[in-house]
Amino acid sequence: MRGADLALILIGVLLNATAQLLLKAGARALGSLPLSFADAGLLLERAALNGPILAGLLCYVVSVAVWILALTRVEVSVAYPMLSVGYVVNALAAWVLFSEQLSVQRLAGIGVIVLGCWLVARS
Repeated sequence: MRGADLALILIGVLLNATAQLLLKAGARALGSLPLSFADAGLLLERAALNGPILAGLLCYVVSVAVWILALTRVEVSVAYPMLSVGYVVNALAAWVLFSEQLSVQRLAGIGVIVLGCWLVARS
């Protein structure tokens, strides 16, 4: 895979990972909300006024545009597995930003993901 193609894929993956982290930050700010159809309006209203959630949604929109561009250049059988890099980024960022735990088992899984992405990128 060419360096420019890999960079495009990684930009899309990082935008997607950033979107997830922003949504988590926004969800933390919302707090616990009731799970009922009757409260759906309340959830939408509070989410629509939440900066991190809006920024996360914007990151998703941009990541889709970047991803479409990447798919014009790279086979989907190569590009799609690279989305797994987002799991690695999010696990590490959640550990730093939200004090989420990284057990030995999770770290081993992250190692397997990194190895798999490396093998796919070299194919």
